[in-house]
Amino acid sequence: MSKDMVKSLIDLIDDRDMDTIFKVLVKFVPEESPLPDEAAAIERANKSIAAYGTIPHEAINWD
Repeated sequence: MSKDMVKSLIDLIDDRDMDTIFKVLVKFVPEESPLPDEAAAIERANKSIAAYGTIPHEAINWD
């Protein structure tokens, strides 16, 4: 089976089932480990969130 055939099959999927299909397909995508600077940034962000929390999207003044 070719990738094009799989792509054409996806077009046949009912929109209500798309979330389930997405979750299944994502399991086949290989994960990459974060680079050292990315891991450090994630750690800093997690510490900041733990200390200060987050701001709801609606609370931001975008003007």
